[in-house]
Amino acid sequence: MSVITPERPARSKQRKPNAKLRRFYPYFLIGPAAVLTLVFLVYPVGSVFYYSLQHSNVTQPWNDGFAGLDNFIAMGADPLFWRSLTFTLQWVVVEVGLQFIFGLALALLINKTFIGRAVARSLVFSPWAVSGILTTTIWILIYNPSTGIGRYLADLGIGEYGFSLLSGSGTTFWAVVLAEMWKGIPFFAILILADLQSVSLELYESADVDGAGTVRKFLSITWPHIRQAVIIATLLRAVWEFNNVDLLYTLTGGGPAGATTTLPLYVAQTAIHDRDFGYGSALTVVAFMILTFFSLVYLRITKSKEDDK
Repeated sequence: MSVITPERPARSKQRKPNAKLRRFYPYFLIGPAAVLTLVFLVYPVGSVFYYSLQHSNVTQPWNDGFAGLDNFIAMGADPLFWRSLTFTLQWVVVEVGLQFIFGLALALLINKTFIGRAVARSLVFSPWAVSGILTTTIWILIYNPSTGIGRYLADLGIGEYGFSLLSGSGTTFWAVVLAEMWKGIPFFAILILADLQSVSLELYESADVDGAGTVRKFLSITWPHIRQAVIIATLLRAVWEFNNVDLLYTLTGGGPAGATTTLPLYVAQTAIHDRDFGYGSALTVVAFMILTFFSLVYLRITKSKEDDK
């Protein structure tokens, strides 16, 4: 008895092109985004590295051409570069440190239950929603020698009439630090508060039963939960404060006598005001390398401490 085996239907030859199309379909979707990234990110960064190796000064076109490492060598004898770099490091350490301390204290405060907590949180977070230019405008009015805080201090016998906190060599730094803290503290408070909301109240209740004090509960319960948020917030704020230009430029213009000139602000003055694009690009490359180095070291240190635990 013969068994008739049913014939398998022939596979359509048209399915192969469809399979290839499905395989490349994701690349077609991300293609426009990749092209835009190359145009608006990779090309500008590559241009900066290219011009850092060139003599490119609009005021001295006869000297334009390949410079090699001349722009980087010139930084070693540039006192403005070293002064701006020193002030930048001081600015970042002071700003990030104070913003973290006050941001942590503020997050712990508004994490507690009290009447009007929602309104208090809205007021705390509102400075972060204000644009940079509007922030500087507010503080320019506050520091105005005729109508700002200086006049009221003079009425109390502190200082003199007509004196601006932004013009004195001993007050300018702390005046701009206070203005930037007003905007930066809410950033730490927001991120830390988000992690505080995830801490179980049962842990604190168990700690109370064991007789743990406030400090012990913070070190054993609160800090381990918010540690990652603090690491991320600190790194982000350090990068942003390093690149701070708008507030310092608007409030002081880098003065008095270059006392508040950060490295990015010096880059802007060199490339835009002096039209020296070659040296300005070299300064940008150095700033980029400094940020990359410290970011990697910071992440490595924090990761090592986490692995030890």
